[in-house]
Amino acid sequence: MERTVSAGTSGARGTARPATDNPHSPTGPDNPLRVAIIGGGPGGLYAAALLKRLDPTRDITVWERNAPDDTFGFGVVLSDETLGGIEHADPHVYEALQRHFIRWDDIDIVHRNTRHTSGGHGFAALGRKRLLEILHTRCRELGVDLRFHTEAPEGLPQTHDLVIAADGIHSTTRETYADVFRPRVTTHRCRYIWLAADFPFDAFRFEIAETEHGVMQLHGYPYAADASTVIIEMREEVWHAAGFDELGEAESVERCAKIFAEALRGRPLKSNNSAWTTFRTVVNDRWSHGNVVLLGDAAHTAHFSIGSGTKLAVEDALALAACLEEQESLEEALTAYEAERRPVVASTQRAARASMEWFENLALYLDQPPRQFAFNLLTRSRRVTHDNLRLRDPLFTEAVEREFGCPPGTPPMFTPFRLRGLTLRNRVVVSPMDMYSAADGVPGDFHLVHLGARAMGGAGLVMTEMVCVSEEGRITPGCAGLYTGRQAEAWKRITNFVHDRAPGTAIGVQLGHSGRKGSTKLMWEGMDEPLEEGNWPLVAASALPYKPFSQTPRELSRAQLTDIREQFAAAAGRAARAGFDLLELHCAHGYLLSGFLSPLTNRRTDAYGGSLEKRLRFPLEVFDAVRNVWPGERPMTVRISATDWADGGTTAEDAVEIARAFAAHGADAIDVSTGQVVADERPEFGRSYQTPYADRIRNATGIPVIAVGAISSWDDVNSLILAGRTDLCALARPHLYDPHWTLHAAAEQGYTGPGAVWPTPYRAGSRRPQTGRTDAPKPRLTLGS
Repeated sequence: MERTVSAGTSGARGTARPATDNPHSPTGPDNPLRVAIIGGGPGGLYAAALLKRLDPTRDITVWERNAPDDTFGFGVVLSDETLGGIEHADPHVYEALQRHFIRWDDIDIVHRNTRHTSGGHGFAALGRKRLLEILHTRCRELGVDLRFHTEAPEGLPQTHDLVIAADGIHSTTRETYADVFRPRVTTHRCRYIWLAADFPFDAFRFEIAETEHGVMQLHGYPYAADASTVIIEMREEVWHAAGFDELGEAESVERCAKIFAEALRGRPLKSNNSAWTTFRTVVNDRWSHGNVVLLGDAAHTAHFSIGSGTKLAVEDALALAACLEEQESLEEALTAYEAERRPVVASTQRAARASMEWFENLALYLDQPPRQFAFNLLTRSRRVTHDNLRLRDPLFTEAVEREFGCPPGTPPMFTPFRLRGLTLRNRVVVSPMDMYSAADGVPGDFHLVHLGARAMGGAGLVMTEMVCVSEEGRITPGCAGLYTGRQAEAWKRITNFVHDRAPGTAIGVQLGHSGRKGSTKLMWEGMDEPLEEGNWPLVAASALPYKPFSQTPRELSRAQLTDIREQFAAAAGRAARAGFDLLELHCAHGYLLSGFLSPLTNRRTDAYGGSLEKRLRFPLEVFDAVRNVWPGERPMTVRISATDWADGGTTAEDAVEIARAFAAHGADAIDVSTGQVVADERPEFGRSYQTPYADRIRNATGIPVIAVGAISSWDDVNSLILAGRTDLCALARPHLYDPHWTLHAAAEQGYTGPGAVWPTPYRAGSRRPQTGRTDAPKPRLTLGS
């Protein structure tokens, strides 16, 4: 299990001398800036060289407790982007690096004795010791005072204008001022060890070993003409089962070499005081305090599987040096540095976490088709996508598409998908979106235009908003319903339009009950705020208000549970007669059925509360009642919140069991959302941030899933589908921005075919409009002076 620790209880904090607010003028020959750098790794050394080069009058000292040639790990990978920054900032360092770089383009993925190679990626690496030597030389040339075998003295903030804490993941500076920086350190699930081989791999190599103890993986890449970095990684439980916890360093190294003997060509592995460790993600609320600033691993870490540690530290140094030059004061410079770097680091950490979790859950993917497995690995961080992989290696990508079943020229998102008796012509779903525009629960002209436009926009499936099963089950007075015949007739008008005017597009209904989140204002008048007048009583699994100012619901009695179950069944019957093609049961986002599933909102002591099995009981009873009246050939899906984003709530493991339970009762797919269950949730937002939960359910259970949540581009959809992380992708806001999102995605990819059919009256617009010329004529002739 992951363990998150908020640092700040260190005894050092109580006796720390305070950081100061820049006691000296930041520049000037009469009073040169005095800079103390704690830590002689690449980030600290490069910061020293840059600051000294920009102003030779600066007095810069680097304290490093280890020897000059002590280092941990072997090779360092730098991106072209980082190298470009180095080239512009210090050509001397860039030229020295260039002389020692090993460059290559390929990634090899070896799994079950099959190797798949993808090219066009572009890597550059060199030995970590060589990198340090280059930076040592440059610092000495510039006049930086390097002090090895020396702990940084106390009181540096009082004796120096600027203190740069580049003292790594175990930063004592960060701990000293933990009450200000407020670090959070999360320990993850795998053990790994840094080693080296005495030959160069000819590609970045990922090799999977399925042992009697569990799955192990090798990450390897060349960093010199005669050497490669080798990282061996496995889940904690596999590490224990294999007995590595009882082996010394030499025995561990020998055992690893045996397990991956084929990849290593029978050669031994080398260590460098190597030890098994677990990766820890470091996040800080602040990066500076007075004249003390964090840099590199002291400020943030990102998992080694995307090769970002040294890269981030070097980029931090570049940004810090630039901000010190550009800003009038030290305070403004440190504020600008953090503002510039924090979004970049956050994005990298999200990508690194996605990559790390992919390897943590590697066992889920072992039975994927071989090329899909390779594609899934390559796109695991979401930094590499289907579209840019097509540019890097079109032959590899085409082979993956053929294995997946894409007809020639057909992007993965435009392949069909079957749910029970319904075949969707593509993988795009217009996600349910509450519109709060009904009158007495009756959908009107707005809904006809809203859903009709999106149906003609090309999506395979268009979903209604949550349609309430009773008047008391509404979220707001503007919510649509299916608890009267008049409402059902209004919905039939809409389904008829979709079937007549957008043939090939399916329309689904989502049925739900608001539970404790009902009787509130329209979203734009005050989301989740109780009505000022005209409130109706609320019911829920337990008598717990959603927010402190929310109405407290009544805990449902057995008789009320029966009534609500019958309301769902009656609404499902009306939905069937109204002509909907698919029905989704809403068990997410803290509404009534979701409130039964989460231990945070279900405190019942009867047969409907307690264990997960008991918390599932009422939602499953409702599902069974609906399934019994819903036509057998039409599919049913269930939307769930796969995590509550809160301590003690639904976990990813719970979500897998919830999905299994609904599938056992006849659910055809699980629509995997997250959160909105408790008001004090802490979601980890980001691109496609909910997709890992859908991925886990799909690959742990084999149940079809719908992924949803910040999926915004057709490239994301293609990537997720082809990697086998989801079967369908539901998009909400993109369809508000562009009702014809799916058809435009087809046009932008040059696709015409059965997966994206333009309505006949619109076919003249099926090609992207021409735009004015924006490029200037190129010179035809250049004459010498």
